[in-house]
Amino acid sequence: MSVRVRFAPSPTGHLHVGGARTALYNYLFARANRGVFVLRIEDTDPVRSTDASVTGILSSLRWLGLHWDEGPEAGGAHGPYFQSERRALYGERAAELVAAGRVYPCFCTAGELRQRREEQLARGDSPRYDGRCRGLDAGARARLDAEGRAPALRFALPETGAVAWDDVVRGTVSFQTEVLEDFVLLRSDGFPTYNFACVVDDHGMEISHVIRGDDHISNTPRQLLIYRAFGWEPPAFAHVPMILGPDGTRLSKRHGATAVEAWAGKGYIREAMVNFLALLGWAYDGQRELFTLDELERLFRLDRVGANPAIFNVEKLEWVNGQHLKRLSEDERTRRVVAFLESGGYDLSQRTPEWRAAFVQALGGRLKTLADVESYGRFALVPRVEMEPGAWAELAGAPDAGPHLELLAKRLEQDPGFDLESLERATRGLAAELGINAGVLMMPARVALTGRKASPGLFEVMRLLGREAVVTRLREAAARWSERAGVRRD
Repeated sequence: MSVRVRFAPSPTGHLHVGGARTALYNYLFARANRGVFVLRIEDTDPVRSTDASVTGILSSLRWLGLHWDEGPEAGGAHGPYFQSERRALYGERAAELVAAGRVYPCFCTAGELRQRREEQLARGDSPRYDGRCRGLDAGARARLDAEGRAPALRFALPETGAVAWDDVVRGTVSFQTEVLEDFVLLRSDGFPTYNFACVVDDHGMEISHVIRGDDHISNTPRQLLIYRAFGWEPPAFAHVPMILGPDGTRLSKRHGATAVEAWAGKGYIREAMVNFLALLGWAYDGQRELFTLDELERLFRLDRVGANPAIFNVEKLEWVNGQHLKRLSEDERTRRVVAFLESGGYDLSQRTPEWRAAFVQALGGRLKTLADVESYGRFALVPRVEMEPGAWAELAGAPDAGPHLELLAKRLEQDPGFDLESLERATRGLAAELGINAGVLMMPARVALTGRKASPGLFEVMRLLGREAVVTRLREAAARWSERAGVRRD
């Protein structure tokens, strides 16, 4: 069988991580089987669908590196790839089912359906359509039509029986038709419902496997009934597990960001996000956790996707992100850091390439996300030091810190080299002359220069700040210490 899969988002908002995981699994399955990955936009809700959402979805997929073979902007022989442009086809297919006697017009208004639903719930019954329009004769239909009621088209379910399929992920799944209801295929406004458009398009686009979230399981029996009514061979179905938050409930905004682009804005890189999404339900051997996209394209198998819900663990994502940041070359990591900072409003245009590389290198293996650069390296990005209260309290309480910082400022102001070796030599030499441990001098110096007790190496900090900023910050801290201590500075 030639593998053809599709990702079919509704453009009613951002691409969330659940949709991104579904897109990734479809993409990986296509690549692993040398198949075709189709992108289809299901924009049959004219009220909620927006062009901005389409643009955002395409942008997020590109950011993840999931390039589609057919679809918007790529074209293909099975278009159009926007459902709003396929309405005529849905009408033609619906007419075939009308002629075959598999559907019937339903004249019930939205208000009538809502009232009956409320009455059923009040009685303790499961709400479902009662089928009253199914038995209308031609005369009754004509009278309702004359009243100006635009009918929807409902599928006439078999009275009894079961609908079953062998799910690639879940095994055999079966539904009794008695628990279903005569469902709508075409609304009264002529727009198709999800189930009808999905079947028509999946058949027309020759989709071989439908890989989607398990929240769609209840749609599958309806879609299989439509396939039977047309006499079409259905695709294989694979319903992948739901993604839950750490508290075991369905992932939502209260668990934090859910949109892919929001995670990108938080400093997570595409390599890590793809790796992490792949692990939300899939495992290679139960031990290995780090993969590139190229590796996933070779290794992904649907039979390694489990049926149990996956937990979206931010701490795990941070770890994966940190590992992938370490894997980047120095040049690439620097490029990513600079781009992230500039997107956040920092102007690094006056910084030399050497300074940028040294800045990123100084942060070492601390980074879990690109946003950590701003946290750990902000001392070098702003003109004046931003003092953390706890750090200042420690400096202020250190004996003789003010005079020591003054002496260090004078020593560094005169240092001829101002490189890592000379800065360390000057600082440690001053501590030796003062008869104190080097750490006693370096702790207040670190706070004076960065505003924090923890930072990159002190001498890397000095080199990044440059002579003028180092001397100024040391003297400002010394003056503040002396003022607090009531010491006169001559």
